[in-house]
Amino acid sequence: MDCEMEEKLLNFDLETYISSYTGHTKLIRLKFIAQLLEGNVKVEALRLALEESKKGENTQLYIELLEKIGGALGPDYAADDDWVTKVDQRNNKRLKKLEVELNGYKTNLIKESIRMGHNDLGDYYYERGELQDAFKSFVRTRDYCTTSKHIISMCLNVIRASIELGNFLHVSTYVQKAEQTPDVQEPVVLAKLRCAAGLVALQSQKYKIAARKFLDIQTELSGAYSDVISSQDIALYGGLCALASFDRSELKEKVIDNSMFRNYLELVPEVRELISDFYAARYASCLGYLESLRPQLSLDLHLHLHVQPLYEQIRHKALIQYVTPFTSVCLTKMAAAFNTSVPGLQRELAKLIMDNQIQARIDSHNKVLYARHADQRSATFQKVLATGEAYMQDTKAMLLRASLLQHDLVQKPIV
Repeated sequence: MDCEMEEKLLNFDLETYISSYTGHTKLIRLKFIAQLLEGNVKVEALRLALEESKKGENTQLYIELLEKIGGALGPDYAADDDWVTKVDQRNNKRLKKLEVELNGYKTNLIKESIRMGHNDLGDYYYERGELQDAFKSFVRTRDYCTTSKHIISMCLNVIRASIELGNFLHVSTYVQKAEQTPDVQEPVVLAKLRCAAGLVALQSQKYKIAARKFLDIQTELSGAYSDVISSQDIALYGGLCALASFDRSELKEKVIDNSMFRNYLELVPEVRELISDFYAARYASCLGYLESLRPQLSLDLHLHLHVQPLYEQIRHKALIQYVTPFTSVCLTKMAAAFNTSVPGLQRELAKLIMDNQIQARIDSHNKVLYARHADQRSATFQKVLATGEAYMQDTKAMLLRASLLQHDLVQKPIV
């Protein structure tokens, strides 16, 4: 991360930001932030991650974090070898017990017990940070699921492990499997599945699909899925993807007038305001909010790779939306509206014209953009001629068929 971005993060409240998450995702996000930043924020992220790791069972992660800290936090955060030994011994006993119990269940051929045994093993591996083994154990429960509730539970466990592994192909597969399960009506479960589907679409850069998934969450998740995603994330991901991919009518109908999503937007006022500014054509204010959010978004585990393409698409949509109603636009006034320079604006508009997103030409000398509107008179004549030719062809075909029938020139089936 560049120095300018780090300066903007000097007042970043890491504890408030990370308090929205629980479980593994809290640790993963803290580690991710520590990888990106230097200085006090990095040390603080590692400190919080170390404290969080001691609440769990993953001793390997604890040791890894200690190595990264390298004594920077002083003697109060020295290696706790006794804790590591006790946790490892306790978990070794637990693993042997779970394996013995599972083998007993398999011997007795009790399906429900076998399912529970694999599930318990999956939970054990997940807590220890052995995600591949956890994923395999959760998938093995599939053959022993006897009710819709069991299938949903299995799918959610596999989805959670797959998201942490970064395997979004498996996430997509098990989201579809869960959605196809009969009697899936619990609002929180449906909301979790839409969150997971939204993350899959986001990773695939299918921003319109991602927006629809996040906007379609019809219940308040609160902390019910905080081990994967926070309510603030739903507002961020859904709002930015909608801005980048929806037209004005969709933005009004599916975002601004969406009462349920408005509750999420209240959690992130900057996103609420920038959406309102974009729709009201207050582009300088909208782009200002976007820039103020950029440092925080660059630290987001799922969004950091998409910040630049999303911002570009939003800016391009704003430029297109600005020039569309006019036959000519003064570039000086437009540059002021977008808080940019005239040469920079010309370069952006030239690229959009070359990509055929704006039908216009630029008068560089007078700093004016002229729209290229189609000749409506000529287009109407061409349409009338094409309609007439199509009518003539249909009429000739009908006359030919009538003539053939009249002269009995019809092929009849052989009896």
